[in-house]
Amino acid sequence: QVQVVESGGGLVQAGGSLRLSCVASGNTYSRYGMGWFRQAPGKEREFVAGINWSGGTTYYADSVKGRFTISRDYGKNTVYLQMNSLKPEETAVYYCAVRSAVRPSTLPRDYNYWGQGTQVTVSS
Repeated sequence: QVQVVESGGGLVQAGGSLRLSCVASGNTYSRYGMGWFRQAPGKEREFVAGINWSGGTTYYADSVKGRFTISRDYGKNTVYLQMNSLKPEETAVYYCAVRSAVRPSTLPRDYNYWGQGTQVTVSS
């Protein structure tokens, strides 16, 4: 069992930055990929970014490439999502997810554990 806890959300003006953190605890000695997703009211959950077990490969949705950066700190069992140049339409609940596989996936159904989410609100 893996517990996932996100933090770092908040209110930011358009063009601003936030850094989200995701701590995974429990059975974390297994190899796993991790992903960030977001879900706005009335919309489906969408993939934002992912990182593989080694941390050497990252994946991004086209809409965030060049503005968001995902990274992981093994010593702290933590994954970060640095978000720059935020837009109002990116207001959503951001979720961290753990997949029991080396590589992440863009599909929510491929993940085994989820956090409760952290709210990100971007004002115009």
